[in-house]
Amino acid sequence: MEQQGSIEGAVLSLTDVAFGYPGEGEVLHGVDLELAAGERVAIVGESGSGKSTLLHLAAGLEAADRGKVHLTGKALAGLDEAARTRLRRSRVGIVFQSFHLIPTLTVLENVMLPLELATDLDAAQRRERAARQLAAVGLGDKGGREPEQLSGGEQQRVAIARALVHRPALILADEPTGNLDSRTGEAVFGLLLEQVRATGCALLLVTHCDDLAGRLDRVLRMQDGHLQDLAAEASAT
Repeated sequence: MEQQGSIEGAVLSLTDVAFGYPGEGEVLHGVDLELAAGERVAIVGESGSGKSTLLHLAAGLEAADRGKVHLTGKALAGLDEAARTRLRRSRVGIVFQSFHLIPTLTVLENVMLPLELATDLDAAQRRERAARQLAAVGLGDKGGREPEQLSGGEQQRVAIARALVHRPALILADEPTGNLDSRTGEAVFGLLLEQVRATGCALLLVTHCDDLAGRLDRVLRMQDGHLQDLAAEASAT
């Protein structure tokens, strides 16, 4: 039975969610997940187990075949594509493994992109907020450069700044250190956690690295399309 009060208080809630791609069968089978405001949760699991698919459903990039997805209290199934896009752009920040920066824009312009929907800010205010967010990730002097002029670690820092600049309720991070060497990845991961704490948003992180996952509040494992709470399993044994 759906606990409506709990869903309304959660940043993200998935209830009995199933999803499959045409011709491939179900990828996710009856997934349940609830993420509270400010909570940091990691999902680990092998490639192809459904981790990234779950993030796509959480962001409204895909629609569940069965079950319910609520984002900041709103049922995604009740929204058309345009409404889902508006909700995602206002309430969610996404950090990808590949940085997905626009090469024809400067670093500062890339960070400003999520603020296009911030109608309460004029152009100067959007630029100022983006500059502050760049400074917060240690790149305050790189705003006028193009993405290709930065190192991989610096580009991922820009991606983190872009994900946070509009003050979302939820950050979805899909293998954010996957394209970085171990030392750079550790620095970027530490920065991501620092920024998440500072802003108070929730974090749902997909990673192959158990060490990184273990630094979050909860660790869940995706296996064969099912989501398992490792702490709950450990206490049961």
